[in-house]
Amino acid sequence: MPRRSSLTAVATAVVACERCPRLRRHCARVARENVRRFQGETYWGRPVPGFGDPAARLLVVGLAPAAHGGNRTGRVFTGDSSGDWLYAALHRHGFANQPASVSREDGLTLHDCYVTAAARCAPPGNQPTRRELDNCRGYLAAELRLLRRVRVVIALGRFRFEAWLRAALWWDRLPPAQRPRFAHGAEAVLPDGSVLIASYHPSRQNTNTGRLTRAMWHAVFRRARSLLG
Repeated sequence: MPRRSSLTAVATAVVACERCPRLRRHCARVARENVRRFQGETYWGRPVPGFGDPAARLLVVGLAPAAHGGNRTGRVFTGDSSGDWLYAALHRHGFANQPASVSREDGLTLHDCYVTAAARCAPPGNQPTRRELDNCRGYLAAELRLLRRVRVVIALGRFRFEAWLRAALWWDRLPPAQRPRFAHGAEAVLPDGSVLIASYHPSRQNTNTGRLTRAMWHAVFRRARSLLG
């Protein structure tokens, strides 16, 4: 995958991507069929780029757009319950100008924060394959090269945790015994001084069962704010 000269160029390449036929078919079908609560809306239905402040020191990495969230609205973590949790936390801890995100035109602005994903298309069953994640890694790696001020990374889930380590090249640089291990709230200081924080993803499966509580969630973002000052 060729190097991109700007985040805008990366976003353009993401939106035009056709590397994963299974994902493209799924996103197009969901966009065409909709669901009752979103009848009449025109779905985005294409790969979803990252979003935020180009000078960000905080990077948040999710797994993939939701079928009726980012795949509908065209912005990562926008228009679904996971986004409700994320942007409320970012607002509470000073990284966003408002606590909710419902569309690309809702006025949301991120301060010192960039939000992206390991995969850019909504996958069937919320599960991209290993090959699909590999196909998308170049876009995450390109963003990392351009987001030169990032000092703290929050990875939302084990797959996102590993995806960031691979895209940032730490997976290959570090011996297996020295690779950070995923556990909610765990921190790892990388050799360049950046800090990787692990968190459970705010999916309904985690939040409705109490595996991830509001207190646990906000503690992660409070720690990120503390690290960045």
